[in-house]
Amino acid sequence: MTPKRVIIDTDPGIDDALALILAFASPELSVEAITTVAGNVTVEQAARNACAILDVIDPHPRPPVALGARQPLKRALRTAEHYHGQDGLGNLSRFKTGEGKPRYPDPRQSPVRQDASTLIADLIDSAPNEIVLICIGPLTNVAMAILAAPERMAKVREIVIMGGAIEVPGNVTPMAEFNIYIDPHAAEIAFSSGLPITLVPLDVTEQVILTQEQVEAVVRPIGSRVTQFICDSSERLFGYIRERRGCAAIPLHDPLAVGVVIDQSLVRREPLHVEVETADGPAQGVTIADRCQIRAEWKQPPNLQVCTEVDAGRFVRLFLERVCRQWS
Repeated sequence: MTPKRVIIDTDPGIDDALALILAFASPELSVEAITTVAGNVTVEQAARNACAILDVIDPHPRPPVALGARQPLKRALRTAEHYHGQDGLGNLSRFKTGEGKPRYPDPRQSPVRQDASTLIADLIDSAPNEIVLICIGPLTNVAMAILAAPERMAKVREIVIMGGAIEVPGNVTPMAEFNIYIDPHAAEIAFSSGLPITLVPLDVTEQVILTQEQVEAVVRPIGSRVTQFICDSSERLFGYIRERRGCAAIPLHDPLAVGVVIDQSLVRREPLHVEVETADGPAQGVTIADRCQIRAEWKQPPNLQVCTEVDAGRFVRLFLERVCRQWS
C-alpha cells in the first residue's frame, strides 16, 4: 500500500501534538511537511512546538516545518494558553531529568525559510491529486494559499479540516468552534473555494474521548519518550478539564481529523452547504449548514462533505494501539 502524502497545517496545541504523533505512527500516511499558523499560540511558538514534537518522535526522514500567518486575515489574534498552557504543550519547562536538566530542551530543528502558504501550494502543485492537506488550526494559511495560487491549490487531492459545530454547541462561544472562530474570514474563503473539503466538526470530535485513566493505565506503562511526552503534556489539561467539567477526559479533536484520512470508514459523511458568519457579534465564527428539508433544487449545492457520525470506540482504540505499538 502506498501511503497517502499529507501536509499538516497546525497550531500546536496539545491535541495537535497528539494528532502529529498519530500521523507518524500510521503507515497509511507520509507526512511531507508541517506548516504552522497562529491560533492556540503565536505562530512562532507553534513552529517551536512542532519542532519540539519532531524531536520527541524523531521520524526519519524529518519533514520541513514552515512558519505561516502571524494573525488572522481581518481580526486580532485570540490564543488559548489558558487551555493549553503558556507554551501550548502543558508547560513542559517544569519537567526535569534526574540531573536537573530540562526533559524537553530547545528543539534541534529550525523552520525553513519558505513561508507556509507558499510551501503548501508548491507541494500540491508538484504532486497533482496526491497531497491531502490536513488542517487542525485556523485556516489562515490555507486561505492565503487559495488567494495567491488558486490554480495550484486546485490540484489538491482533499482538504480535511477540523473545525465548526453543526448541530452541537461551540467550544469558544455558545455556537462557534475555536478554529473557525479565530479566523472566520479565512474559513469563508476555504469553504467557498470549490476545493474538495471534508469537515470534521465538534459533532464528531466531542464523541472521541481520551480519559486520564486510559493514559495512566495504557500509555504511561509503555515508558518511551513519546508516551512520556503524552503523559506530561496532557497532565495539566486533564486537571483543567476536571475542575470545570468534573471529569478528567479530553476530546481528541485534531487526532480524529488525522484518523479520517487514515481510515475513511471511521465516519459517516454528508454533503452539505455550509457558510461561516463573519460579522462582528455573538454569532461570529458560527458554521451554518443548510439542513432544510426541502427539494434539492431549491437549495444551494453542497460545498463540503461533513462528518456527522463517528465510530468513537474504534477510533480511540486505533489511537491508543498506534501510539503504544509504535513506541513500545
